[in-house]
Amino acid sequence: MLRQLKIALIFLGIFTVITGIIYPLFVTGIAQAFFHRQANGSLIKQNGESIGSELIGQPFSDPKYFWGRLSATAPFSYNAAASSGSNYGPSNPALREAVQARIDALKGVDPNNNEPIPVDLVTFSASGLDPDISVAAASYQVPRVARYRGLSEAQVSALVSRFTEGRQFGILGEPRVNVLELNLALDEVK
Repeated sequence: MLRQLKIALIFLGIFTVITGIIYPLFVTGIAQAFFHRQANGSLIKQNGESIGSELIGQPFSDPKYFWGRLSATAPFSYNAAASSGSNYGPSNPALREAVQARIDALKGVDPNNNEPIPVDLVTFSASGLDPDISVAAASYQVPRVARYRGLSEAQVSALVSRFTEGRQFGILGEPRVNVLELNLALDEVK
């Protein structure tokens, strides 16, 4: 019995070192060597300062910016430490109220836009951190952003096209637009 306990403790020590120290250091080294930017959060920097990540959405409510998806994270929107969806079902009154509030906000800043509102502008993302919107959601917002910035719709549409990412590997997902990158590009337009 003592012999078996000794063997078990030796293997516990060996596997603790392998899986708790050697393997994490190896994986971290590989990530830093080959995927340095991604391993460090895919940060977006401006003037040498980190202002966000390509992977985490940020709240925009000013009409001169494109708005992203709704975030259900707590205690504030796009809280990366508390990734979560809303878990509201389609019959939940809280979901209907949130959707209606977002519709009202969109109509309030762009009352002349009679196009159908894309669903991703009025629903929560599954993680609460989605940094992207559909091309339809970006296109819906073009007239408002152009008007508030004093730009032509063609200029703003060109930026949307420039920041549209295709399907991953050409087949996965849908084309999308990163809201933070697009808004930063808008700020650079004179």
